[in-house]
Amino acid sequence: MSSIEAQTGDTSSQRTAAIYPTKENKACQKATQGSAAGGCAFDGAKVVLQPIVDVAHLIHAPPACEGNSWDNRGAASSGPVLWRTSFTTDITEIDIVTGDTDQKLLEAIREIKKGYAPAAIFVYGTCVSELIGGNIDAVCRHAAQKFAIPVVPVKSPGFRGSKSVGNRIAGEALLEHVIGTVEADNTSPYDINILGEFNLSGEFWLVKPLLDRLGIRVRACIPGDARFAQVGSAHRSRAAMVVCSTAQINLARKMEARWDIPFFEGSFYGISGTSESLRRIAQLLVNKGAGLAFLHRTEELIADEEERVWKNLEVYRRRLVGKRVHLNTGGVKSWSIVHALIEIGMEIIGTSVKKSTVRDKEKIKQMLKNESRLHHTMAASKLYAVLRGQKPDIMLSGGRTQFVALEAKIPWLDVNQERQHPYAGYEGMVKLAQEIDLAIHSPIWAQLREPEPW
Repeated sequence: MSSIEAQTGDTSSQRTAAIYPTKENKACQKATQGSAAGGCAFDGAKVVLQPIVDVAHLIHAPPACEGNSWDNRGAASSGPVLWRTSFTTDITEIDIVTGDTDQKLLEAIREIKKGYAPAAIFVYGTCVSELIGGNIDAVCRHAAQKFAIPVVPVKSPGFRGSKSVGNRIAGEALLEHVIGTVEADNTSPYDINILGEFNLSGEFWLVKPLLDRLGIRVRACIPGDARFAQVGSAHRSRAAMVVCSTAQINLARKMEARWDIPFFEGSFYGISGTSESLRRIAQLLVNKGAGLAFLHRTEELIADEEERVWKNLEVYRRRLVGKRVHLNTGGVKSWSIVHALIEIGMEIIGTSVKKSTVRDKEKIKQMLKNESRLHHTMAASKLYAVLRGQKPDIMLSGGRTQFVALEAKIPWLDVNQERQHPYAGYEGMVKLAQEIDLAIHSPIWAQLREPEPW
């Protein structure tokens, strides 16, 4: 028995039960062959938690695991940069043979505390550390007491399933070890949480000024540009909005059950989507005690912003109306961007629903009125055939499929996490229309489609 086992009481049999679940422990039983393709549970957990910017994220694994997942989102921070520093315990073949990595993990936590003084340390368990029986929970408890710093275990081995499973694991870790650990002394009737917002390319910074004008305070945006203390006090908010339901819907449901924080699923993409989200936030706050005048103030802001943004969009709308779009993304973007593009008169000829929830898919069906335009997965060769056959004016997707579009001589715009421009809120809608217009009407496409001069 190791010294850490002796202090915590955790035994190897208990650790084995966590790795190989029984009927009572069903969390790991949902994994199926191939479910981790495109991102495993560890990737999903890291995606959700890494944008908490004043936390040190320690990967208990060989360096390859960290190299695969580090900085894989375009999230932005308004201050701390610690979240962009890569930490790993560097498990080696010798460590795997001996099977005792607990002391190595404890030493890594000590070094991080001494050298970086983070607000907290998140420790990610991976396939290797879990399979050799690492006692992450016990080490984290011991380290938290020994070094007087919050140390959060995130048991997210890739074999537990897909990236979506990892999203839920991250939410469970926050619920069990972080949310509710910080008491706020400055609560107000206008405090809200935004869940599943990653602040990609600083998108949330286009939305926050609208909330500020209404007097709404975002107590915790989880995870985009979040601080550990903000997440810890999230239980004192009056209402919540879920932006990406795939990532955080379970967290929202459990926070509602535990702390009576009502929530809704919404989007800040598109004009009407942004307006509807502001209305629903206002209504939830009124239901929780804010005055009825708050609704009138919200409608005044919406009217002013919509009038201004439609005026700014007119020049692009004339050039984009009737243009045909193929959307190859997933999650909340599979319906929120569809709705935004339909608003400005564009035609959606197809959209991916990979990683979208059942509710997401229902929203798309209501908008497109044609289920044949929805596809779950599509190999590059099939996607190429679709683009060549249907000849859309542009494809919106992530970087993985950009070369398929370019090979098909179709304009392409990045709308996934690697994008360089923010598209949320009223201002973001204008930027999205501008970028689509620039891509479609670039003179290179006419030249590219001409017959070879020889």
